[in-house]
Amino acid sequence: MLQIRNLTTEYRINPLGLDERTPRFSWILESDEKDTVQSSYTVKVIGPEGSVWDTGSVDSAESILVEYSGWPFEPCTRYTVGVEVTDNHGNRASAEGWFETGLMAAANFTANWITHGYEDLTESCSVFRKVFKTDGGIMRARVYVSALGVYELRINGKRVGGDYLSPGWTSYTYQVQYQTYDITELLSADNTVELTVGNGWYAGILGFNPKPGHYGKRTAAIAQIEIISADGEKTTVITDESWQYGTGPRRSSELYMGEVIDARIETSMDGSAVAFDHPKNILISQQNEPVRVTQRLKPVKRFITPKGEVVFDFGQNLVGVIEARLNCPAGTKVVLRHAEVLDKNGNFYTENLRTAVSTDTFICGEGEYVFMPAFTFHGFRYIHVEGLGETPDPDWFTACVMHSDMPEIGSFDCGYKKVNRLWQNIQWGMRGNFLDIPTDCPQRNERLGWTGDAQVFASTAAYNMNTALFFRKWLRDLASEQTKEHGVPHVVPNILGDMDGAAAWSDAAVIIPWEVYQAYGDRRILEVQYESMKAWVNFITAKAGESRLWQSGHQYGDWLALDKEEMIDRVGATDIYMVATAYYAYSTDILVKSAYLLGHTADAEKYKALYDEILAAFRKEYITETGRLVSETQTGCILALHFGLAQESLRPRILQSLKTNLSRHNNHLVTGFVGTPYLCHALSDNGLHGLAGEVFMKEDYPSWLNCVNLGATTIWERWDSMKADGSFDESGMNSFNHYAYGAIGNWMVQKLGGLNIVEPGYKKSRIAPMPIKGITRAAAELDTPYGKLSCAWDCRDGQLYVDIAVPANTTAEVTLPDKNETFTLGSGSYHYEYPTELLLEKERYSMDSTMGEILQNPLSLPMLEKHIPGFASNPMIGMAHGMTLTSMAPMMPNDRIEIFNELIEQLNQAERIDGI
Repeated sequence: MLQIRNLTTEYRINPLGLDERTPRFSWILESDEKDTVQSSYTVKVIGPEGSVWDTGSVDSAESILVEYSGWPFEPCTRYTVGVEVTDNHGNRASAEGWFETGLMAAANFTANWITHGYEDLTESCSVFRKVFKTDGGIMRARVYVSALGVYELRINGKRVGGDYLSPGWTSYTYQVQYQTYDITELLSADNTVELTVGNGWYAGILGFNPKPGHYGKRTAAIAQIEIISADGEKTTVITDESWQYGTGPRRSSELYMGEVIDARIETSMDGSAVAFDHPKNILISQQNEPVRVTQRLKPVKRFITPKGEVVFDFGQNLVGVIEARLNCPAGTKVVLRHAEVLDKNGNFYTENLRTAVSTDTFICGEGEYVFMPAFTFHGFRYIHVEGLGETPDPDWFTACVMHSDMPEIGSFDCGYKKVNRLWQNIQWGMRGNFLDIPTDCPQRNERLGWTGDAQVFASTAAYNMNTALFFRKWLRDLASEQTKEHGVPHVVPNILGDMDGAAAWSDAAVIIPWEVYQAYGDRRILEVQYESMKAWVNFITAKAGESRLWQSGHQYGDWLALDKEEMIDRVGATDIYMVATAYYAYSTDILVKSAYLLGHTADAEKYKALYDEILAAFRKEYITETGRLVSETQTGCILALHFGLAQESLRPRILQSLKTNLSRHNNHLVTGFVGTPYLCHALSDNGLHGLAGEVFMKEDYPSWLNCVNLGATTIWERWDSMKADGSFDESGMNSFNHYAYGAIGNWMVQKLGGLNIVEPGYKKSRIAPMPIKGITRAAAELDTPYGKLSCAWDCRDGQLYVDIAVPANTTAEVTLPDKNETFTLGSGSYHYEYPTELLLEKERYSMDSTMGEILQNPLSLPMLEKHIPGFASNPMIGMAHGMTLTSMAPMMPNDRIEIFNELIEQLNQAERIDGI
């Protein structure tokens, strides 16, 4: 049986307020027959006056992002979309959906911007009110609404929509989003519309030295209500000077500082709204998924700290606000403070928030009142409650988790709970920081759209959620803020002012469009961003000049790496200009591929020649003739290998240098933001997958699992954000929700789970799970544009069990664990089981064992004496008792390493026999 699932228009099911003039339609095929391929499709789009597009039967397997090419759409109009397909087995299936256009052009906004009559930078949230009547039955009603600030819309006392912090944060100079809502059921004969506007990103406090008014000093609003009566008559209500302005219970709001709500205060009007001279041609329809409350968590614990603070623990570091249901005497003042962690003494800790107060204040009126901030958000696990005594009821408080409501599409699970917790931390880090823009952190006086963080995490993000629309919106802002003089800003939207672009950060302009294209097969994002991508490479080229080496300007290097004592620059030990030139080459290579793909042949050839020159210059400057690197750091080796910068003949030596460097750190990483995302890939892709597994599975500092062992429920900014004794990094820059190091997620899915892209959008995938010691089973699943792709494997009792699912209309190259052959599968579900000699259980002895631990086993000395005469009497052995074999390996000849590897195998084999 053939079925169609998820018929979407521009990635959304039945979107309202679509202004895309040539939308793309996608659908997912599901079939109970294997090897199913779509043979043909027919798409029909019908408007109120009849058909506007009919493809007829098209012999094609294309089922994602089929581009509309019919008659122009009318604004504020609903269109029906019908799709019918046939497959190679002779089956048919059909599906129907709809989309409704928005205003389509700023000229169709007959509403005007209005503002209040208060002083600039007023503290209270402004309320704009309009009272009007409607006659007769209402067939349909829509509101098109936006603000300079962030707004909440109510009609007849009821909140419109489930979105928060709309219209979102864009580069307001260039574009402001508007939202469309169906308000048909909210209207009656007598209507009151109230539009409350807070400062938000537009007029609120932002930045390291928090100050308000980055974009403007007063909030404003615009709204247009279109009503169609039962008899077809159209009524339009618009914002103008007939509206009133005033204030209500929301006395103040700031994103960093929090919100004050006084339930004793009724909303009252102070005068007529004031016309506000602001362009309307910057208004665009909602581009990405809005911010919504996606989960609601209750406290897991209430306790009093040693300092006497009443604290609730929600069990999870999250981003959002608290909803408090209170019934207290009028005038009761309840103060909620927010924190991510407790200090080592168990007290409430907020020093890492810097100047972000993150405090909400609720003042009770008569009777029960549900308090919930609308114009702020906090990063927190704990709340400190003041004003309710020592035993407030936990049931009064609910943590409302907020983020951009992207569909969650991926999962990972394995047989080791700490690794599963790491995966959950990656997910929670993304939830907390993908809040309309990709922020670096959600809690302190920053929360900015750092390009470097987004760039390194983009691939992993696409395994967790569908990020196509999210990045499309943000990249539009990136291109808007980009200049010929300064390149791509370090943060987008840019509130930090003009600074020349920096490697790895500004390269987001090139890398993220490519990642989105790979994940979703979306050529349009490359088409739209192509000039931005090209301009960024041109900017670097102008800086590098004829040398083709980028060796100037501010650079972040391998940000927060541990291989150099932290100073004010925090750039790590890898030569910052080596990093810069490596990324110059990487971005140019992506630009070449994009140019060929888009048919820009002349550009492709031009930039291919440039790439060759950059590559030659990099090799001459940073790699000796024998394969030594100028920066023989972990990150230096990683970039040379992963970006393909080293000559093939020199790669073995560079790989050995990486292996040696790791050994000197007991196989611990010391990488920062640049090296960490690629470390395990560089090892796995170059024949050292076992070592990649060892690095990944480390549980002491520094490592991913060390953070898990210390109680992390999100990804931290630093490897030592919290130390083993419960103390913290005190540099003044310490976030406990910072997703960059969560970039390991794509290695987990690709290598442990085995899911890889061969052709964009997973039209063709590669399923090749690579087990590691310590994990005996793993499963990864991804809802690709074509459907569910999954692989689960389990190694037990000398058998391997593998289950694979390949979506209809796709194929997969498969390499099973512990097998050498590769074969191709069509769609369907498959099960394999076969004997194996893989031993994946974590064993007692390894190269991470200390010499003392090895020698405690009575089997060790006889064997060592046999192969290394005089070993026991060597006086140096006593000094080495506390050293791991890994740390000693760089000092050993190769034959000694082989002896110890053989010894470890014999000791573990003896352990296995004893355990039978």
